[in-house]
Amino acid sequence: MRLFSMCMPKRSNTKEEEKPQSSIETTSSNQPSRKHSGKSESSRKASLDLAATGANNDTTNDWSFNLKDSWKSSASSVNSLSSLREQLPETAHVYEFSEIRAATNNLLAKKFSSSSSSASWRCAVRGNDVVVFQRKFRRQIHAQELRDRLSLICKSHHSSLIKLRGASVSGNYIYLVYDYVHGASLADCIRNPKNPNFTVLSNWMSRIQIATDIAHGLDYIHHSTGSNSNFIHNHIKSSSIIVSEPSLNAKICHVGTAELCGEIHREEEEQSGGYRRYDSRVMKFEGTRGYMAPEFQANGVPTQKTDVYALGVVILELLSGKEALKYEVDEEGGGYRRVSVIETAREAAEGEGRVRWWVDKRLKDSYPVEVAGRVLRVGLECVEEDPERRPDMTWVAGRVSKLYLESKDWAEKMGVPTDFTVTLVPR
Repeated sequence: MRLFSMCMPKRSNTKEEEKPQSSIETTSSNQPSRKHSGKSESSRKASLDLAATGANNDTTNDWSFNLKDSWKSSASSVNSLSSLREQLPETAHVYEFSEIRAATNNLLAKKFSSSSSSASWRCAVRGNDVVVFQRKFRRQIHAQELRDRLSLICKSHHSSLIKLRGASVSGNYIYLVYDYVHGASLADCIRNPKNPNFTVLSNWMSRIQIATDIAHGLDYIHHSTGSNSNFIHNHIKSSSIIVSEPSLNAKICHVGTAELCGEIHREEEEQSGGYRRYDSRVMKFEGTRGYMAPEFQANGVPTQKTDVYALGVVILELLSGKEALKYEVDEEGGGYRRVSVIETAREAAEGEGRVRWWVDKRLKDSYPVEVAGRVLRVGLECVEEDPERRPDMTWVAGRVSKLYLESKDWAEKMGVPTDFTVTLVPR
């Protein structure tokens, strides 16, 4: 049987030691051999294709190594990568841009993914199988700020996060180097583009496991990334989460992107005692339809509460198998009508028996209905209109973990099989 291999990462409990480089090793644009990352907490096996997110067709011909060419910034701006390299711990790499150019064939290699805001290439950098993301700076970032954030993010290790190895700067672009992990985006796993009736996540335990992974990963980002850091992800969505091969665990992509690209401004937070909207002439905010909290749509300011909102949407997607937001043909009135997974979830939570009607039919009613109802309520608490009413991620992670254990007990009592060989081939 032909197996398909899709794109997105899994949890790894093995930390690879990075040896300091005595010299810069440039690499060709040849594709590296595939590596499997992470341990399997179950014996399920999947064969998936990597479906990366975000990319931009923008490239730059400016090979300079500082930011002041772009903003004519003060002396405290990033004047050279060498000054950063001297002060960063060895776990964080500030790559010479010549390494990025060599690995991506001067940015002309086939793109791994692309979007309106970034471009990415799968390549080899210093012998590591990585994905390089090109992103544009949203504002001027001073050397100390960039150094501190890069150091904290690269030293962060969690099995539900894709590791950031380092970065490179050229002009007003930053190039973020992340580990490559075999897998597929959660969006593609839930909604198979070739066969809507097929899903890799065809059993309840695989879905509650993924919800647990994501919740703990985001909790780590919010509270354990650095001392008093209050880090924000700002890109949580089903297409930015990787379901890894072969264990069907989840990893969060783009960790640190918002922090390193200038989407988060700590100075304004400290001065005002809270977050403020950026001057639209200086910065434009971006978000994904269906995942943006009401207050973010109003002021463009990302917070940890907006992350919680986006996570709630992902949880509801996992349960229902539906898109966060879509438009369907209105057969009665003509035209199109807006369908939100949040609105349908609220309807399902209103009365008894409606949860079973709402949960993804491809699970074939083989799941603990009471547990599914409580997971639904957790998701709805995360998407409360008032951000003050949304829970903290530590509470969410603890609650989802408890529901995972209840699901495990249910599976053992029901004798639900846990050994699966999964393929993305449509059936």
